[in-house]
Amino acid sequence: MLAGKTTLITGATGGIGKAIAATFADNNAHLILQSRDEKKLEDLKQNLKNSYHCKISTVIFDVTKKEEIKQAFRNLYKEIHSIDVLVNNAGIMQAALFGMISSDMVENVYKTNVFSLYEISQYCSRKMGRDSPGSIINISSIMGTNGAPGQSVYSGSKAALIGITKSMAKELAASNIRVNAISPGFINTNMTNQLTAKERKSFVDTIKMGRVGSAEDVANAALFLASDLASYITGQNIGVDGGMLI
Repeated sequence: MLAGKTTLITGATGGIGKAIAATFADNNAHLILQSRDEKKLEDLKQNLKNSYHCKISTVIFDVTKKEEIKQAFRNLYKEIHSIDVLVNNAGIMQAALFGMISSDMVENVYKTNVFSLYEISQYCSRKMGRDSPGSIINISSIMGTNGAPGQSVYSGSKAALIGITKSMAKELAASNIRVNAISPGFINTNMTNQLTAKERKSFVDTIKMGRVGSAEDVANAALFLASDLASYITGQNIGVDGGMLI
């Protein structure tokens, strides 16, 4: 489904990032994997190469550092002609009750989850839509639409991604670039494993399909949005939540 499509995935060494990378590799994409952890990135690259026959490149930078992003794309532009798909997956979760939120927490979460998306999407969009349609996929969260106790900073950052997605879609459609968001519900990852048992149960009890989601569930939605099957879909926020919001 993605044969010949050059795809950049940020936060590729996280649970959802790994699943997206593997799913895209299985569908013959040319992968460019990003992380700030060189060892984890190299391990992921080797694991994918052992399992799939696709071209895999890596870029190492911290998404919160503008100069690192700038230099990484300078180097990347020397190696590639175009970028077809961008998956803005890098993100962090930090929890605190509203009265205990610090300015440092807000800054850290928004730098990673929101501000980096602007920088990276700007660089990628300059290499999209010229020879073939481009697709930008922003990984938001069910908390961006519903919120959660103790998660106002994270929820706010993910809500921002939904609004940004809709605005980007309106602007970039004329450039042959589609922009969509995915809002995972309760997905079994290291991030959700940070929740307390009580918090975890409160989420799981609301899942109508009766099971916790997997990273592969999110990856399959990303595959669809990246592919030509979604060629007339833009500005949408796709919930992958097992019916939590029904």
